[in-house]
Amino acid sequence: MGDINTEGVARAYARWAPIYDAVFGRVFAPGRAAAIEAAEKHCGQRGGLILDVGVGTGIALPAYAPRNRIVGVDLCEPMLRKAADRVAEHRLTHIAALSVMDAERLALPDATFDVVVAQFVITAVPNPEATLDEFVRVTKPDGEIILVNHIGAESGPRWLFEQCFAPLARQLGWRPEFPFARLTDWARRHGAVRLVERRPIRPLGHFSLVRFSRTVA
Repeated sequence: MGDINTEGVARAYARWAPIYDAVFGRVFAPGRAAAIEAAEKHCGQRGGLILDVGVGTGIALPAYAPRNRIVGVDLCEPMLRKAADRVAEHRLTHIAALSVMDAERLALPDATFDVVVAQFVITAVPNPEATLDEFVRVTKPDGEIILVNHIGAESGPRWLFEQCFAPLARQLGWRPEFPFARLTDWARRHGAVRLVERRPIRPLGHFSLVRFSRTVA
């Protein structure tokens, strides 16, 4: 596969924007629900400030509890226009901001967010490690980074399915072969995060929820 580039990803999602929810809404629903549940559990009953990276059409936004404040960013402006329409339609007063932004270069202050959520993002950016570094930078000490993503299987029936799914994945700018070791290697090198959880998400565990804690150091 050729290198992923920012402009190519933006163009791909601009093409998908009109039909994204219809095509992927139900498929990705369990992952969205798991990510939001984990984020809100970390924030607790008092709520917190959550950054949703790759917010897309905003399909997840109505599911966040009003006690939380949500900032949504995405590289694709057509996607964000649909997210803004959704915020207005549902009168989502807890959405603090929606902004066009590159996940690798977040125009946000250090140590701002209680949780950073990135659903189906980390395999679709040109430099996953630099993007993860940015997530850590904007997360408060003891905050969490919550990823939902496809993690490539090494063998077996799921590996075979993923090879069949690969052409569609590549159209979306994903790396279908993305290994979990890439995340753990990054965390070890970074030094200011620790892996909290990895668990499969239905259907059939094709996606995983991965949680990292931002250490105080």
